[in-house]
Amino acid sequence: MSDKMRFIRTPRMHIIGARVRCISDSRFVPSHEPAVEGDLRRLERFLDDKPKCLVLTGAGISTESGIPDYRSKKVGLYARSNHKPIQHGDFIKSEAVQKRYWARNYVGWPRFSAVAPNVTHYTLARLERENRISGVVTQNMDKLHTKAGTKNVVELHGSGYTVICVGRTGTGCDYRIPRHDLQQIFDQMNPHMEDKSTMIRPDGDVELPQEYVENFKIPACPQCGGSLKPEIVFFGDNVPMPRIESVIRMILDSDGVLVLGSSLTVFSGYRIILQAKELGMPVAIVNIGETRGDSLADLKISARCGELLQNLYKT
Repeated sequence: MSDKMRFIRTPRMHIIGARVRCISDSRFVPSHEPAVEGDLRRLERFLDDKPKCLVLTGAGISTESGIPDYRSKKVGLYARSNHKPIQHGDFIKSEAVQKRYWARNYVGWPRFSAVAPNVTHYTLARLERENRISGVVTQNMDKLHTKAGTKNVVELHGSGYTVICVGRTGTGCDYRIPRHDLQQIFDQMNPHMEDKSTMIRPDGDVELPQEYVENFKIPACPQCGGSLKPEIVFFGDNVPMPRIESVIRMILDSDGVLVLGSSLTVFSGYRIILQAKELGMPVAIVNIGETRGDSLADLKISARCGELLQNLYKT
């Protein structure tokens, strides 16, 4: 097959018996050129002698499952609205901000938590089983890697699936509750809440009319009376040190880094590339459009991740 021959576009994967079938959701995937055979072979050659390659993933892989990102041209949240992500300090200091966040998250949660992994998530789980990669560090908070079956996953920015207590000043007690269980508490406290959402966001919340936000009731921590917050690193907060140490260990144990679907704009992700290069490790990047790490990459492929990875090591 020549370099000019285009791949057949293959969308999101559903498992049916022993077969895998793909279904597309490209609403939030930015415009791009189709992947080509040569790109696939170059990526395979990059991985061939790196059985402990570490994979860093970003929002660009979850867009193919129907979760928007922030920065993509025309289809990212910034391009479609004037919304800015919630700031950690604002959430900690303001009960009004907490109420607005939880009202929107409550309405969006059933749809967000029901999102299925796509071909990229399933391919990475397969590569882990085949000992072609050592693990995944993801900047996403959607649990799609875990849903797809990947075992060694570090969620760099946390997960929306667990809720913690942050007290009244940002340091709370040790109370934790699964997000699904908190949803049942929200149901009981807000029996008349309707789904009046207009747009899902990357972290699972939605736009709501102000009157719905004002009437929404949120519980306090049952142990200390403090505020509850998803175990997510909001903008302006720091990645917990134990998580950073886990990522550093993964980097030290790897023999290369593959970036999938990230512009590397956020420093916590870009730092992984800097650390890898300081250790003399090769780096490959697959992303639609430019990234912050392009000048450091040994291999850069501008393509949709799922379209490229669907055929990885299959021929």
